Amino acid sequence: MNKSMHVVRKEDLPFIGISYNFVGTDQGDVAISMFLVEAPPGLGAPLHIHEYDEIVLVQEGQSRFVIGDVIREAGPGDILVVKARTPHGFINAGTGVLKQLDIHVSPRFKQELVDPTETSLRAGLPERSKG
Repeated sequence: MNKSMHVVRKEDLPFIGISYNFVGTDQGDVAISMFLVEAPPGLGAPLHIHEYDEIVLVQEGQSRFVIGDVIREAGPGDILVVKARTPHGFINAGTGVLKQLDIHVSPRFKQELVDPTETSLRAGLPERSKG
């Protein structure tokens, strides 16, 4: 195997929930991980935090993001930067599939769910499941 480069097909990545998961440690020990989101209308990620920064690129559809106490509508070409330990989440607020690339500045995903806030509830984010 060529250690300086290899190709990964999206379809070969694990599909969990609403995204294909690229884990850096499993892909040649690279320093980032990515969610390749393909969310149907009404689905998304509940409010959560990471110990590292995250960059989101909306590729297709309409994403409603909560970052801290801010609600932001985002569409194709929009890039959102979420600093480490900032509560955030999103929902597909459109009528078609939401495609976005969520780049985690970490070789592994480390996500901690947090309790919904007035802002996340007002934005319609999914609530974390109980139990």
